[in-house]
Amino acid sequence: MDTIKHYFEDLTDLQQKQFAALDELYRDWNGKINVISRKDIENLYTHHVLHSLGIAKVIRFAPGTKLMDFGTGGGFPAIPLAILFPESSFHLVDSIGKKVRVAQEVATAIGLTNCTFKHTRAQDEMGLFDFVISRAVMPTKDLLEIGSKNISSTQINTLKNGLICLKGGDLDEELDGLKGVHVWKLSEVFEDPFFETKKVVHVPVQKK
Repeated sequence: MDTIKHYFEDLTDLQQKQFAALDELYRDWNGKINVISRKDIENLYTHHVLHSLGIAKVIRFAPGTKLMDFGTGGGFPAIPLAILFPESSFHLVDSIGKKVRVAQEVATAIGLTNCTFKHTRAQDEMGLFDFVISRAVMPTKDLLEIGSKNISSTQINTLKNGLICLKGGDLDEELDGLKGVHVWKLSEVFEDPFFETKKVVHVPVQKK
């Protein structure tokens, strides 16, 4: 939790309480439904919460921004971002129902009111959003093919509507041929060695 406060100094008392509550909640739920590696639960705040918040180092979402978390798993990156951006709305989608349940229970327990949840394949979700966000779900081009239909043409943020993905490793081949792509290295904002190869990728989607 101290790690989160170190990089995000302006948290309200409520936000601090919500972030602090995640440890016990995810430990409890992970014992019932494995959404985080058992070994990795000790690194919850660095590897999952702070990693999710890497997106917030790229963009501060305008009030009213609508986001869909594609393949949310146990609620990453959406739940940490929903805590940080209470005036934005987050729609968490996953094809595995028990993972959606964990995300929903965690969000309810900490009092998040800006999240909705759906057990479905992203291919079948037809809602419109400013951004589709994801964390290491699938190759970017595949995500673009599925998620482009969900991008709204109404622009309210300085960053163009589209995909925002958390990725790792060498992305040259994966991103080759995509237009307007921007990549930020999280190693430049977070000191922990975990972020050495971690990146935030933005792919704008131009609606026809």
